[in-house]
Amino acid sequence: MKMRLKIENAWLVTMEEEGTPYKGDLLIEHDRIIKRGDCSADEADEVIDGTGYAVLPGLINTHQHSPMSLLRAYSDDLKLMDWLDQKILPAEANMTEEDIRAGARLAMAEMIKSGTTTFADMYIHMSAIAETVEEVGMRASLARGLVFHEPDGGARMTEALALIDQWHGKAEGRITTMFGPHAPYTCPPDALRQVIRLGEERDIPIHIHLAETVEEVSTIRQKYGQTPAEYLHALGLFDQCHVLLAHGVHLSESDIQLLKGMQGGVSHNPVSNLKLGCGIAPVYKLQQEGVTVGLGTDGAGSATTLDMFEEMKAATWMQKLQYGDPTVLPAKEVLKMATIRGAKLLRLDHEIGTLSVGKIADLILVNLNKPHLTPLHQLESLLAYGVSGADVDTTIVNGKILMRNRRLLTIDEKVLLQDVQIRAERIVQSV
Repeated sequence: MKMRLKIENAWLVTMEEEGTPYKGDLLIEHDRIIKRGDCSADEADEVIDGTGYAVLPGLINTHQHSPMSLLRAYSDDLKLMDWLDQKILPAEANMTEEDIRAGARLAMAEMIKSGTTTFADMYIHMSAIAETVEEVGMRASLARGLVFHEPDGGARMTEALALIDQWHGKAEGRITTMFGPHAPYTCPPDALRQVIRLGEERDIPIHIHLAETVEEVSTIRQKYGQTPAEYLHALGLFDQCHVLLAHGVHLSESDIQLLKGMQGGVSHNPVSNLKLGCGIAPVYKLQQEGVTVGLGTDGAGSATTLDMFEEMKAATWMQKLQYGDPTVLPAKEVLKMATIRGAKLLRLDHEIGTLSVGKIADLILVNLNKPHLTPLHQLESLLAYGVSGADVDTTIVNGKILMRNRRLLTIDEKVLLQDVQIRAERIVQSV
């Protein structure tokens, strides 16, 4: 028998193209939204009182390195390459598979508690992360990170293909996969051509970093006489593949024209970009050219927080400042970047990203009964500019409640926090 859950008398923020928030009920049967509006009590097996709450689609974090939660606030206030070479890579070399599993679980706990229901991850030991996703109940698009500037006898590619073969479409359909070539500066032409060919043959998206720093742009220019975007375009990455580009900070006007019409789009990671001094991505210009832009946090090793509400604030404020125009990237648009635009980047918009009848029930309840969220005038503005992850009360994925009244239901939070503290201290001890 399929269970029915009713959320009654809540503000429904559908994130549909023409939708505006309104008060009503939402009815979930098993894993799907089956009705919106007025629903009678006898239609449901369980009822959640949504009075004073906003219901919106679960947030979608389109770029993550989840085990790096173990390195939160460990290596701050350094330039990106110093941060990476002097601190992060040596620490990561000390991580075991079980450390990576624990770090991913910590990231998932934080994401669930701050309203994220889906994330795109790129790392190593991805099968361990996939097993954790399956157990915890989140939705994820997983990629084994691939670097080709160091010989490995094909081991990384073998792991990437194994991840796709073993996990794509698994965990009740909550897990999808991507190929994960790391970046233009770690992936020479022949290796990238191989990934592109496999992506096209298998119809698997590709997740890659692009133009995160001026140093990357300079390196690719010196090596190939092209910008990073030109380099990827010349190799045919944008011809047939669905592509998730992480960062896209340093894109020229001509670069943006190359991305126009691409399948996929750009994951904007404003907090990480600001914190590492990388720059401000041309989000508004990308959107004007029809390029889909979603939001991501990057790993907690750089961003510190995985709170997508903080990413929303940073994204919209940076664009307003960059263009000297407060009308740029308004509240509703940045909410879409965190929901339906992210779903499009992960090629999941047919299933998640809005509160549409027939879609999968991935959604969150935000508690508006708080001083900093009162009074209520424009709900979308309040959500984009006033809410933090700590205001999320309930998180539902695939119709299953993962957090209720701020209590995690699929993770033992106390045990997890004790475990990861011990692991984190051991990992950085010898660095």
